[in-house]
Amino acid sequence: MPVDKIFLDKSVTSKNQSGIQSLEIGLSILDVLIDRNEPMMLKDIAETMQMHPAKSHRYLVSLIRKNYARKLDDGRYGLGDRINALAALGHTELSQNNLLARLTQVANEIKDTLNCGVQIAKWFSEGPIIIQSVEPDSPISIITRIGSRMPLTTSATGQLFASYQPDAVIQPLVVAEWQSSNTAVDMAEKWQSFAQLQAKIRTQGYATVTGDMLMGINAITIPVILPHLANSAVNLSTSSDKTANEFLRENLPLEYAITIIGTTEQLPMSEQQNVVEQILAIAQRYQIA
Repeated sequence: MPVDKIFLDKSVTSKNQSGIQSLEIGLSILDVLIDRNEPMMLKDIAETMQMHPAKSHRYLVSLIRKNYARKLDDGRYGLGDRINALAALGHTELSQNNLLARLTQVANEIKDTLNCGVQIAKWFSEGPIIIQSVEPDSPISIITRIGSRMPLTTSATGQLFASYQPDAVIQPLVVAEWQSSNTAVDMAEKWQSFAQLQAKIRTQGYATVTGDMLMGINAITIPVILPHLANSAVNLSTSSDKTANEFLRENLPLEYAITIIGTTEQLPMSEQQNVVEQILAIAQRYQIA
């Protein structure tokens, strides 16, 4: 090999090995935020990095400027819109393989914002089942246990899933719930009423219950709709007579939902629209609504 070629290869290798230390430190701080999967206080980030808080803060400022991190109102630091957008596109390990971690981040931020319990549900063949939950700092626990199946007719979680699944799947399950209650009712009339509720939920984009399962406890449930699924529904529905919502329900049925649970004081229905806007704003930042 020519001598100049040897020197060139060594020069390139040397540059690759040296790298840029400040960039590596900044990326290490970003790794800390990604690995924790929830917002962190500056002192905790600094402790994890074994770095003075003032120095950690300077790196965080740079990450925030480039939208890779953000600072919450309570002073904690979390992942920024840039990371969440990349995750939604499948460009990072935060994508489908780690969707639950991203949903948990959303749940924690909603909990901290509203001081309410939050639970994540996933659709299974027998109905929606709670797979994750976070509780606020409260002496009273109102969170449903992980592994519990939520009723389709009386819970906000169930009503939302029932509105975003094909009727061929939902109707037998709903009728079975009504039959198990041992009440003599006109099933056709009851289903017609339930279908009207489904349409209302799809129109407004969320479900609510006020004391239907527990007296004095309210709940709001939003669907988890990833941007690429919503875009696919819009594009494919243009070639049919169906709306994007109808196409999504029949061809890409809902898989996950997030439910916020609180007392009438924590989650007043008189402030429902304002509360829903806060919830959706958080969900949209994480690219799940």
